[in-house]
Amino acid sequence: MSKQTYKSDKIRTIVAVGVFSALAFICCLLFHFKAAFLSFDLKDAVMTVGAMLFGPIYGFAMSLIVALLELITISSTGFYCFIMNVLSSVAFVCVGSFIYSRKRTMKGALIGMLASIISMTAVMLVANLIITPFYMGATMLDVAKLIPSLLLPFNLTKAIFNASLVFLIYKPISTAIRAAGFVQVSYDSTGITASAAEKKRAFTSPVILIVSACVGVLALVFFFVKLGGSFSII
Repeated sequence: MSKQTYKSDKIRTIVAVGVFSALAFICCLLFHFKAAFLSFDLKDAVMTVGAMLFGPIYGFAMSLIVALLELITISSTGFYCFIMNVLSSVAFVCVGSFIYSRKRTMKGALIGMLASIISMTAVMLVANLIITPFYMGATMLDVAKLIPSLLLPFNLTKAIFNASLVFLIYKPISTAIRAAGFVQVSYDSTGITASAAEKKRAFTSPVILIVSACVGVLALVFFFVKLGGSFSII
């Protein structure tokens, strides 16, 4: 690869990361799922798709960019919200995309998303115990009492829903990104190659798409029925 080609690919990647960050931020603005004092949106799914295409390093960058945009625009809890957003997104986006970058197959995608669910849930439970008492004026013990009834089911629901959404939106978004010329070759930012056959197997299985849709719907049903959640646009 020539120096000029490498530079051109880097510019395209940076522009694409900007596009993904903008899409993720739009999701923050438009879609709101809320249960008690907790809320989530669809940004992690969007950023994960971008990180799967370009690598976990760019996933980390997107997580910081979007969290910063939230901090200076729509955040109601300031720096606390920024920290929670970064921790949540990095745990979900980077873990799953890193595993997928190492094994670009259906198995790799499934393991990656399962790891994302577990890591994000674990990280957010710890973060809730440490950070939530500061901006809620509560004790750590008070927050700990909410783990079985609210914090654990909420974070699991959030992670599972976003993971199912990744499988549903990866193919159309990646196809559009490739058609726009942002992805020119079959390797990611880690330098690990992936054949077209592997890419096809990973996200076009009708069974996986159907199962993902069902899991996503069940997660939302649980969110609304068991957690008393609400949804709003803008």
